[in-house]
Amino acid sequence: MNKMSDSSSESGNKCPQCERTLPATEFHRDRRRVDGLAYYCKTCAAARSEASRRKRGIGPQKKASVSVPDGMKWCPDCNQVKPLEDFPQTKKASGRHSYCKPCHNARGKETAQRLYGGNREYHLRRRYGVGQKEFDELLAEQGGVCAVCGTPDPEHLDHDHRTGWVRGILCFNCNGGLGQFRDSPERLARAITYLRGTTWQRVLIHPGVYQMCSPTRGRPPSRRS
Repeated sequence: MNKMSDSSSESGNKCPQCERTLPATEFHRDRRRVDGLAYYCKTCAAARSEASRRKRGIGPQKKASVSVPDGMKWCPDCNQVKPLEDFPQTKKASGRHSYCKPCHNARGKETAQRLYGGNREYHLRRRYGVGQKEFDELLAEQGGVCAVCGTPDPEHLDHDHRTGWVRGILCFNCNGGLGQFRDSPERLARAITYLRGTTWQRVLIHPGVYQMCSPTRGRPPSRRS
């Protein structure tokens, strides 16, 4: 790849739009291409981008009205020049998104609201492939409680991490617990065996009188118990 890039820099690249042979500096970087350079030169790429925006009914792209020092970036939404660290990272050639983090988040919320009716619906659709309607129907089938412990009004959709299929709706603790045990029935079974062998039990030996029964292993309970 380096050899091809070096040869392109020396001989120049031909832009298929304007048919000019230009030095590599006149092309944007593109890591996906073999030579590491964009298909069109910077001038033609800008013109094509602007034509595409007009075709989609989007206004002309904004440009900074002030000079932007090195290590800084201008946000078109809030019209402020901020450090690069204030912009989310991206895999694009520039390495940073066009909008600063607050504006980027606000745009994301607006898109989720416009396309899905809110962040909750967007999150369910994007991650699990179901919506709030399907969530409510599944919760009703469970009787409105967590499928594991029976806590009312659970809010977490549980899914099989291997297949992606939705399994049920759990409370925060049960959902996190399954994740900590890596959805492994074997690990959960060993945990049950461990608890049974180490947990002291209160046994009723007379009305109102209990006796602590020793497990097969483990220390005796503290006085506070």
